[in-house]
Amino acid sequence: MCIFCKIVKKEIPSNIILEDDAFLAFHDINPKAPIHVLVIPKKHFDSFNEVDSETMKKMSIFMQETAKELHIDKSGYRVITNVGNDGGQEVKHLHFHILGGAKLAWQHLSDANPKEMI
Repeated sequence: MCIFCKIVKKEIPSNIILEDDAFLAFHDINPKAPIHVLVIPKKHFDSFNEVDSETMKKMSIFMQETAKELHIDKSGYRVITNVGNDGGQEVKHLHFHILGGAKLAWQHLSDANPKEMI
């Protein structure tokens, strides 16, 4: 069982922001912004590649509700998911990062030199 499934089952504590029958939002333990929350489906999907459109539709609404709960819906925020090893996915359970609370930089996301890939 993955770490996020254990969080869903309340076997591992988390700082929950919002929860319903299908989704959970909680603070990231290694924040990259003043506000850094993870949103996960309670049902296990390894990554974005496996999730069905109906779950994503509901999850999108839940993420919008989470942004409102965090009071960043007006000021702005970033939503990120990582897929696979090259995408930086560390936990093989679909999750989205919601980052906000400040003007967010972009350069930290480009570790590779695109010119070296041509």
